Amino acid sequence: MYSDRINALPPYLFAAIDEARDELIAKGVDVIDLGVGDPDLPTHPHIVEAMQKAVCDPGTHQYPSYAGMPEFRKAAAEWCRKYKGIEIDPATEVLSLIGSKEAVAHIPLAFVNPGDVVLYTEPGYPVYKIGTLFAGGEPYPLPLKAENSFLPDLDSIPEDVLKKSRLFFFNYPNNPTAATADMAFFEKVVKFCKKHDIIAVHDNAYCQMAYDGYEAPSFLAAEGAMDIGMELYSHSKTYNMTGWRLGFAVGNKDLIKGLGKVKSNVDSGVFDAIQIAGIAALSSPQDCVNETNKIYEERRNALIEGLTAMGLEVKPPKATFYIWAPVPKGFTSISFAKLLLEEAGIVATPGVGFGDAGEGYIRFALTKPVERIKEAVERMKKLQL
Repeated sequence: MYSDRINALPPYLFAAIDEARDELIAKGVDVIDLGVGDPDLPTHPHIVEAMQKAVCDPGTHQYPSYAGMPEFRKAAAEWCRKYKGIEIDPATEVLSLIGSKEAVAHIPLAFVNPGDVVLYTEPGYPVYKIGTLFAGGEPYPLPLKAENSFLPDLDSIPEDVLKKSRLFFFNYPNNPTAATADMAFFEKVVKFCKKHDIIAVHDNAYCQMAYDGYEAPSFLAAEGAMDIGMELYSHSKTYNMTGWRLGFAVGNKDLIKGLGKVKSNVDSGVFDAIQIAGIAALSSPQDCVNETNKIYEERRNALIEGLTAMGLEVKPPKATFYIWAPVPKGFTSISFAKLLLEEAGIVATPGVGFGDAGEGYIRFALTKPVERIKEAVERMKKLQL
């Protein structure tokens, strides 16, 4: 009964993990879920208060602007200037999003014809590939390897692939590897994309989740990036707003316009009250973000200490709230995730779920209180590895 495009899709990774977790919970198992990257911390009070006030205003109850409220776009542009050092025209170079996930899925529809190649980093967010398939494009993964600091080897792409390449999705700070990229890499991407006439799409959803003094740069700060690229930002992780579904795209005005054309035909924009809450998040002092990062840093340190004590070689990430750990010898990513779930009641995400290049690793999300993470560590120490 389903279309060929639906039948061709693999099971969505996180839905399958949720199902396995729920089965154990139904059996009475005390499960510690470090799987899906959904913050357990509540949205900050000043953001909630802005929403509460806005939702009571009848003026917010009608259809919103497709592109986003002018005030929201101005706040996004000012945030980019203040925290990322990039100058953005709020009228033509900003677009509101119903979370950055929908932009990832819709961008190929705007720019990819059947048979066009879409390059993307792997392991990576599954929607890079799925959105490409929906648009009739050909996904081409660029493996991220530890020996390359989990950066793609752009020089390894065959010439016949480059000739058909239309888009390049990349994501730093990276999900799932937690790797970071510097401006030298972004400058290389600009040159690469200009040479081969490829649109660059940088998924920057985790840029504000940073530790140890690290500051994640904007791809659009690289010289020439605005000519060929756009960048996606999300309120989800920065402000603990995953359920609110809010983000924004910035970049080249023609690319923003193209994405906007898709969105105006498939959705009706972001509820104005949510945008008003988003303005409060962007425009207020960012102390709340710093406080959240301190909590994640404490959790990071606790999990790293435990995994290291188990003999796993894991480096503390400078950004994101993920730990990308190699699985013990003799295990695949799936078999180790199964062991953790069935023998220790711990949910973690097998690396292969993010693509073949993720085999040999497992991802932990720092989405539980430090006490629960320490409990998870104690359970793992008892496993027979």
